[in-house]
Amino acid sequence: MANKGHFISVFLCLAVSITGVAQNDFESFEKRMNNQFDAFQQRTNNEYNSFLRRVNAEYAAMLERAWAEYRVVAKIEVPEDKLKPIPPVVFPKKDENKKLIPKALPYKDVVPVPVPKPQPQPVAPIEQTPTPVNVPKVEFSFFGTKASVRFDSSHRLRLEGVSERSIAQAWKQMSTDAYSNLVYDCLQIRQEKKLCDWGYLEMLKYMADCICGTNTNETTLLMAYVYCQSGYKMRLARTDMGKLIMLYASDHIIYNLGYFVVDGKKYYPYGVSSSRIYICDITFPNEQAMSLLIPVEQLFERAVSQPKTRQSRRYPEMRTTMTSNTNLMNFYSTYPTSMVGENMVSRWAMYANTPLSEEVKAQIYPSLRAGIQGCNQLTAVNKLLNYVQTGFVYEYDDKVWGRDRAFFAEESLYYPYCDCEDRSILFTRLVRDLLGLNCILIYYPGHLASAVEFTEQGATGDYIQLNGRKFIVADATYIDAPVGHTMPNMNNRTAKVIILK
Repeated sequence: MANKGHFISVFLCLAVSITGVAQNDFESFEKRMNNQFDAFQQRTNNEYNSFLRRVNAEYAAMLERAWAEYRVVAKIEVPEDKLKPIPPVVFPKKDENKKLIPKALPYKDVVPVPVPKPQPQPVAPIEQTPTPVNVPKVEFSFFGTKASVRFDSSHRLRLEGVSERSIAQAWKQMSTDAYSNLVYDCLQIRQEKKLCDWGYLEMLKYMADCICGTNTNETTLLMAYVYCQSGYKMRLARTDMGKLIMLYASDHIIYNLGYFVVDGKKYYPYGVSSSRIYICDITFPNEQAMSLLIPVEQLFERAVSQPKTRQSRRYPEMRTTMTSNTNLMNFYSTYPTSMVGENMVSRWAMYANTPLSEEVKAQIYPSLRAGIQGCNQLTAVNKLLNYVQTGFVYEYDDKVWGRDRAFFAEESLYYPYCDCEDRSILFTRLVRDLLGLNCILIYYPGHLASAVEFTEQGATGDYIQLNGRKFIVADATYIDAPVGHTMPNMNNRTAKVIILK
């Protein structure tokens, strides 16, 4: 919607400059223009509201039709390497003074960078409903972050069952003005906290639990309604035992979660599910599947962890002390591992391209910048590389977590242990942020390494050539190895290159 003040002021300035109207005429003209704009805005809002009500009425009518039976498709397990994870290797001291020879390494595939797309938007703008000064609010908290939505609890859903008719009637109830401000406020929270799609879905669960009770059918329906009104693709379903389920569509293939195929699209159950369910397979206009990319920092309130100090063994000036936001760490723990398309190695790009929080940058980047101040690119990268190689304790995921679990860069700074993939993700994040140099990840069966594109002369050794660009190997798990060295026994003919942004 156009900004009224800006529109009127620009128009009036033009009118004054062109016509030279007197002050009284100007004030009269301004009032008339304001009234006309208000009338135009009101007509537009009424048209949007009328359209949205019509869409929801049609959707509710379709909900009354019989829901079709579907059976779950077995979950896709996180691919396990045929080789066991390769343990860290210490760079031989005898090789420290050897002259590096440039060597182009072969590779098998290139995985392009996943590109974020705009978040889903409502099919029509959600307009606020005029409310009294003391409007009832529901306060809740998600990942330690306080929030509230305007909602009169006297309008809370009370389902008599999960039949098609019961759900349709409840949908009609939610499509009234009583729920407009709630939807509007949820979208405002998404915007203010910069929530990614997964963060928004999780927030809606906390909100709905607070209003309707934890894990009730009413909670599921309220969550599904707001999610749908926000522009996301979802389907409602029920089990033979009378449990309502919300299914969400994703642009990514999610690991370790059984799914249902509806019209050729994968839908994943949020929370509990069943091997056989009944799905309402109707569409909502302009619905869009969620993305699991996290392109910007999630602005959760801060809960401070205990401080951790890390230091490079070779370069003691590369030393950091920091605390983490445990609210953010808890959110990351809920994040579902996934892949883009059918490429299993694309998942690491999603972790590697997620930014560090500004709070963490403010704690560690001044120290790291001081440590590399005055250094050329090669020396600076070697310092950052050794900081990650020797400042962090290596441990296998299955020993710590009982399963494979990749870390976001910020998680490696928080948890006491990390493995090769976590080190490569953190190292490439630091190089891109502190030096502005492009990086790639290199996946071998059992190992993840990285490489850096230098813009100064001086760096040499093993490298990957991509469209005329040279990325020189830097392995955060090859302990004390400087830039240019590939860890022993890596078979580059099986390597896959993952491009980072």
